[in-house]
Amino acid sequence: MSLYSFINGLTFSDVPAHTQQLITTSLMDIIGVMAGATGNTTSENIRNYAADHYPATRLSSRLLFDGRAVHPMGAAWAGGFTADSLDAHEGHFTSKGHAGATVVPALLAIADACHAQGKAITGAEFLAAVTVAYETGLRAGVALMDTAAEYHASGAFSGLGVVCGGARLLKMSEEQFMHALGIAEYFGPRCPMMRLVDFPSMLRDAHGAGAYAGVNALFMAEAGITGAPAETVEQDKIKHCWDDLGQRWEIDAQYFKPWPVCRWAQPALTAVTAMLGEHPQISADTVTDIQVETFHESMRLQGHFPANADEAQYGLAFPLAALITRGQVGPNEVTGDAIRDAQILKVSKLISITEADDLSARFPEEILSRVTIELQDGSRFTSPVTQAKGDPATAMSQAEFRAKFDLLAGVNLPQARRDAICTAIDSLSEAESCSELFELLMH
Repeated sequence: MSLYSFINGLTFSDVPAHTQQLITTSLMDIIGVMAGATGNTTSENIRNYAADHYPATRLSSRLLFDGRAVHPMGAAWAGGFTADSLDAHEGHFTSKGHAGATVVPALLAIADACHAQGKAITGAEFLAAVTVAYETGLRAGVALMDTAAEYHASGAFSGLGVVCGGARLLKMSEEQFMHALGIAEYFGPRCPMMRLVDFPSMLRDAHGAGAYAGVNALFMAEAGITGAPAETVEQDKIKHCWDDLGQRWEIDAQYFKPWPVCRWAQPALTAVTAMLGEHPQISADTVTDIQVETFHESMRLQGHFPANADEAQYGLAFPLAALITRGQVGPNEVTGDAIRDAQILKVSKLISITEADDLSARFPEEILSRVTIELQDGSRFTSPVTQAKGDPATAMSQAEFRAKFDLLAGVNLPQARRDAICTAIDSLSEAESCSELFELLMH
């Protein structure tokens, strides 16, 4: 099956039931992340940037949880940055990256622009486009990992997923589509990811850049701009990444994050969550020493005393200390005044993070940590080697997803609006139009 045939021929009802559930869950999860991020400095800055520099023309999209009308390319920038600014979105092992934080805000921008022009999009059609974008974006990520020497941020590949899902919504010809793929890859942001791990900033995993690159490529191809062949799609040596489209679903290998911090920190948080449940005497007032043994990449996170929200979310020590101190890690634990919370910082100072050779040897197939906690009374507790909650093998329940949605979105949205959003997503496959969902998201 050609890629063009796949993106246009797929119907959401053709997708296996398990994968359908993953798509709707992923959509709810990303929307919850963006709702939870809306009030942070990064999101406010990028929305103002989009409003100032990407005014609406004949094409107009509304900024998510804001309502201002901008050009879809500005909405893509803003949506991707917003999703990226709260590090709680799902990810994927083989690509070592993420698709949803790029493709969902980009497709929402495109679909809202279509809606503004009177072009109705059914819920099933939008879900099919989201499915296409996830599946192709993740496969492009695997292809990039197989062919590039350096570890690149997710925006380096996820823009190709935007092109695939967006081309379907825009009803592009095959020639236009192939040029758009080539443009998106050629202009793709090949960002060195480990630099952001070592020096966290608002740039994060380049989801804003990937969303922009994909939407820009679509509009350039529509305008007649030609692009060179996309090597991560068309090279013979990466055919294995594409030859089973529609038969095997890369989406099924996604993981989800219970907490808004780097994935590499999540095994330690999973271990300590279990320890808190088993040993209620563990608290910020009783701990004297916390030792985290983990794999090399996780060890590099450190992050005991973050200067800002970016450093807090790309750290390990601080969010772990927040979990012990407050019993949860949501937006209010890794942004704003929490960064200077004296009790969290006191616990963070007690944490040591070291590399364990046995755990490094199992990365990236497995991301694992073990934690030892000592208390004032001499008690000492050690976790087993722990895999992060939210992996396919340690999947979150629907109740846990909803609790996460409420934890994140609840900092900015009232209960009634959260309930309405979840109801609209649950019924989207039967909806004659996406307008009900859009109205809940675009103000």
